[in-house]
Amino acid sequence: MPSVSTSVFVSRPDTEVFDFLADARNLALWSSGVASVDADAVAPGRDAAYGYRYPGRRRPHRLVCDHFEPCRRIVFRGQRMWSPLGTQVPVYGFDLIPHGDGTLVRLSVTSCLSAALLLLAPIVAMAWRRDLPTDARKFCDLLGGPAASAPLHGPQVPASGVPGGDSGAPAATPLRTSPAPGGFDYAH
Repeated sequence: MPSVSTSVFVSRPDTEVFDFLADARNLALWSSGVASVDADAVAPGRDAAYGYRYPGRRRPHRLVCDHFEPCRRIVFRGQRMWSPLGTQVPVYGFDLIPHGDGTLVRLSVTSCLSAALLLLAPIVAMAWRRDLPTDARKFCDLLGGPAASAPLHGPQVPASGVPGGDSGAPAATPLRTSPAPGGFDYAH
């Protein structure tokens, strides 16, 4: 069962960061493990279920909030996906720690594999070790935070999205309009 994690610092209060993460529709904005999430509004909380698409899959799956501890921890578990080699269940976890003038966020991905897919666990882990730091940087940029606190690979791109561009310029990201439980709803 490969598991990979990284940490980032976001210059926003833990309540705002948690509200953003609690709405699984926001995952599609920054996570490479989520291609899309149905636009239906779902009340955040334990057992909240979303329709989503895993990259490379045509069939929609369910994404369920497995753990919900406001301002501290949230976990989403994907539906078991079948392949000729076995099954995979992705688990996306987020731990929040208030820190100074922002929040330290630990992002983790665990892939629960079965059958012959277990033999591919090192490759799955390698892919997540490659993708998760990039996802963390996108998450941080989306919320307007500084560079990730964990070492990330590749060039740092300012919030403008243009290397060498004006880092004070806001990133161009779609905004969503439905209200969030704590008043912060960045993308919906």
